[in-house]
Amino acid sequence: MWGIRLIIFMMSLAPTYQQFPRLCTTQDTLRTKECCPAWEGDGSACGARSGRGSCEDVEISEQPDGPQYPFSGLDDREKWPLVFYNRTCQCAGNFMGFNCGDCRFGYFGDNCDERRESLRRNIFHLTRAERNRLISYLNLAKQTVSRDYVVATGTYREMVNGSNPIFADVSVYDVFVWMHYYVSRNAQLGGPGNVWRDVDFAHWAPAFPPWHRVYLLHWEHEIRKLTGDMNFSIPYWDWRDAQGCDVCTDELMGAQSPQDPSLISASSVFSSWKVLCSQAEEYNNRGVLCDARNEGPLRRYPGNHNRSLVERLPTSAEVEFTLSLPNYDTGAMDRTANMSFRNTLEGFGDPQTGLGSSSRMGMHAALHVFMNGSMSSVQGSANDPIFLLHHAFVDSIYEQWLRRHRPSPSQYPESNAPIGHNGDYHMAPFIPLHRNKEYFISSKDLGYEYSYLLDPNQRLAESMRPYLDELQDVWPLLMLAGICGALLTRPHNEPCIILLGVAISRWIHWGHKGNDMITNNIQFIGQLVTMETVYGLEKKHCRPRSHIDFSGTGPYCAGVNCS
Repeated sequence: MWGIRLIIFMMSLAPTYQQFPRLCTTQDTLRTKECCPAWEGDGSACGARSGRGSCEDVEISEQPDGPQYPFSGLDDREKWPLVFYNRTCQCAGNFMGFNCGDCRFGYFGDNCDERRESLRRNIFHLTRAERNRLISYLNLAKQTVSRDYVVATGTYREMVNGSNPIFADVSVYDVFVWMHYYVSRNAQLGGPGNVWRDVDFAHWAPAFPPWHRVYLLHWEHEIRKLTGDMNFSIPYWDWRDAQGCDVCTDELMGAQSPQDPSLISASSVFSSWKVLCSQAEEYNNRGVLCDARNEGPLRRYPGNHNRSLVERLPTSAEVEFTLSLPNYDTGAMDRTANMSFRNTLEGFGDPQTGLGSSSRMGMHAALHVFMNGSMSSVQGSANDPIFLLHHAFVDSIYEQWLRRHRPSPSQYPESNAPIGHNGDYHMAPFIPLHRNKEYFISSKDLGYEYSYLLDPNQRLAESMRPYLDELQDVWPLLMLAGICGALLTRPHNEPCIILLGVAISRWIHWGHKGNDMITNNIQFIGQLVTMETVYGLEKKHCRPRSHIDFSGTGPYCAGVNCS
């Protein structure tokens, strides 16, 4: 209980930085269009007195957009963030945040002068304690109302140019759910059912990898601020060649409910999660934005999807083909792009031919379809925490491509990309502001690395972490069992037999998640011990043998044959 109180107390002291900052949603700030809150450290706007930043005019690129969105002045995300704000904090040096109160990605410390590289690990290489922390942190974020942020549930026009603010409180986790909804929603053209569907400020075009990279970095940082755990990093799920959802277990992201396989098992904390911003068609039909209300339970039915859209999960060969494409984006830079790394990674280019407008979804999109639930709707997909594991792995593929091809900055388009995707466009709906091209760089320049991109020796050490962690718990039992092993042939050895059985069963428990060869061996030994434990106490029914019976035709144990 005290631990929970401490976390909540730390959270209440921690500024965060997504949109919309609560301090920038008053009538005065919306009317003046100035979002330059004071930094708590010195009380000045943007921490100006301490040299952290200053309140400046927002500079917008005038480069032309592509033809996919033929409107102007209708959507609040156009020329972000000018509809809401034309002055924001611009931070100096390594400072960042809506009030310059935080550090740039990869920097830590009170003065943001401590450079540190974080490591994102395979979720199956986390220790038991790390897995438990991950689930606890996710649930804490889901249950904790954001102190610093609210979400817009109406357009600026509906807010009467700021005189009637329309915002809602949501949890820390749901701020991110809303952000993904907001950036990908259809454009409202006025009135029920009157929307433009061929628009998305974070998908279907060049900004897809950079935008989601920034999204994950902010989410990761938010969890660190919420929990005080500055060592936390998002794990990834390597889904190459997977036959099913192997993270869908109650130990991780929740198994299927036996009563309703489209729901999460009651044994998982995620069974209590409720979704929001998941009913895109209803919003379109009513001509409204998501109101951030509870829309029912989190749903997931992996593998029970439309197989005409997705045959299976992506393969290693398809990932490798995608990585081999030398051009970041091509042609119209949308879903029709041929031989485009971005379009193939996103899932609209065929992962075997590279041709755009594929009739089947591949790569990133295939996973969303495969999950067949909350994650299968673009706008509501972030409701499922698997979204984070999935996009961390997608980001790692983007990182591999950057390292392999070392593109010049000019490969990222400066003009004629679909709206929201040009290089100098500010990513909606982030505040502080980020330009797309600023994240066309290596993750190492942003302070993080992926464990499977380490050198071979480091990768081996990483893969052994969970086993070594569990071995620390089992080792004392194994040592005692080893001592007892010498006594197995002596009378009255039942306690030693039971102890050896406990030790090996513990080993089996964690070993079955790892190497199959180790698993087979320890399960065989465990079977020997189990049979000795069950039958060895009835030695009057057993006769000595000179070898172990491997026939499997009847009960057996070390050194004796039970009949």
